[in-house]
Amino acid sequence: MGGAGRAARYRADVSTVPEAGGAPVDGVPALLRAIVDDAALVAEGPRPDMATVVDEHLAARAADAGGLLGSLVVPVSRLSELVAVLVKRRPSAPLPIALAVDTGLGGVPKALSLTSSRSALLDPRTVEMPAPHDVDTVWLERVTEFVPEDVVAVVEPRRPDVDGSEDWLDGVRRVVDHGCRPKLRCGGGRAGAFPGVKDVAGFVALAVGAGRSFTASIGLRSAVRHTDPDTGFTHHGWLNLLVATVRGLAPGTDSPVEERIGEALLVTDGEALAAELADVGAEAAVRVRSLFSSFGSTAVTGPGPELARLGLL
Repeated sequence: MGGAGRAARYRADVSTVPEAGGAPVDGVPALLRAIVDDAALVAEGPRPDMATVVDEHLAARAADAGGLLGSLVVPVSRLSELVAVLVKRRPSAPLPIALAVDTGLGGVPKALSLTSSRSALLDPRTVEMPAPHDVDTVWLERVTEFVPEDVVAVVEPRRPDVDGSEDWLDGVRRVVDHGCRPKLRCGGGRAGAFPGVKDVAGFVALAVGAGRSFTASIGLRSAVRHTDPDTGFTHHGWLNLLVATVRGLAPGTDSPVEERIGEALLVTDGEALAAELADVGAEAAVRVRSLFSSFGSTAVTGPGPELARLGLL
């Protein structure tokens, strides 16, 4: 893709980030609006029932903390099924969706054609896909051929189980340089699926330095960093990621950006994180959310009560 194409995709990337200025809407402050993507349909485990997921998603959107919700992540292979359910439910507005590519890039044009023909039901915001281990410019060129410039291409470079891989960060850098939005997978069913602080800090620092928005994938089960007593896995907190982005943008500090970000990722005091975010002004909120676009959650009703306890809603 040439320079003009990259610039066009960058404008599309920024345009999908919710505006973060002004007063809270429905009790949700600008910094947190549309930050939670519903990943129930792509969760590990048994195949979820489409009608149940849609009903729960629409109910969550209509609830008091509905302003937290961004897109419903739907596999391309199940898009027709989603349309069939929405035809019966008749939502009051087109449903924002993120298309998760599980059929190969060749299935993307047909999926986008379907969303276009059902524009009263669907509003495609992103097309999300895993990258091969050796993600290179040739593969990224194919991505830009299949994903139009008015939809954001979200690419997840495959991360090795060993923390601190420079090859992985090089892949993230290629994704960023090509004008796509990088995605960070934050957990899974095995210990190696959870990136360490070094990898997460490197990822966020790279995105912040490039001025490129990023998204975080499943694994962020709570707002605050914690260790699951049943599995022993340490989960990153999505509020930690948000504070890490704030600190990454902070000017006039002596410590390196990656160090500031890493310190934010290690905080386990939810009230301290909430207090730091409460001090973020409207202008700074715009900058933060232009970088941290959203994160995927398989329990969309969870963040609201947690944020209310912390005083952020």
